[in-house]
Amino acid sequence: ALHHDVAAERIVLAGSASEFIFRITAWAARSGVATVNLPAHGYGDYAAAAHASGLQAADDCARALVWACEPSSPLGAVDERLHRARDSDAIIVLDRAYEPLRLSGTPPSDDLVEAVWQLCSPNKSLGLTGVRAAYAIAPADGSDHAQQVESMAPSWVIGAHGVAMLHAWCEPATQAWLAACKPRLREWKAAQMARCESFGWTVMPSMANYFTCRAAAAVERLDELRTRGVALRDCASFGLPGHVRLGVLPPASQDALRQAWESLA
Repeated sequence: ALHHDVAAERIVLAGSASEFIFRITAWAARSGVATVNLPAHGYGDYAAAAHASGLQAADDCARALVWACEPSSPLGAVDERLHRARDSDAIIVLDRAYEPLRLSGTPPSDDLVEAVWQLCSPNKSLGLTGVRAAYAIAPADGSDHAQQVESMAPSWVIGAHGVAMLHAWCEPATQAWLAACKPRLREWKAAQMARCESFGWTVMPSMANYFTCRAAAAVERLDELRTRGVALRDCASFGLPGHVRLGVLPPASQDALRQAWESLA
């Protein structure tokens, strides 16, 4: 709460981002919400949780649970639905998993994010995706709702490893290290995008520390690339068949990608 300069009553701890997605979806259903508005391309657990709680997908945001993610995944783009849903009576959750490593663009305004639920999972930015712990920030006027969502959590929702990560996340030294990483990541990203373009892949714009390429030829040979030590994320599960998502990696990893791809020529 001190890290985000909000009242402690607004913080809801979670076993992971996925755990919170299922929990707040169940809370929304219990609160009378019957529909869910999903990103066109996004994390599969949003839809899985909605299905488990009996919510029906809908294009309308009115009286719906609205999932937004910015920078979005897998495209690293602005989620325009967040801005459209703001004036509705929806329950809006903004997944901020990728915000700490935003490399370009402008974050959503403070007054906007203060009006929605914010879901934070720092393990991605710290390179600790196997460490499961997360937290959410309720809307500025949502402390009562935060207590309701918190009451639905299991006992000991976060293990000691997750507690240690969340403590470290709030340390000034950690935030300074993260900020210092961004200039180098921007350099690596520019080089990596240029390299992918040299393969004939169509590189999609991205504000994040990852980007997506339209590369059907690569998708067809993902297994062969893996045998050469290179793993690319098939975006079919995001609703983008024929695309791959790449995290921004150091030059040595980029060289390994080039060598693996050229060896398939």
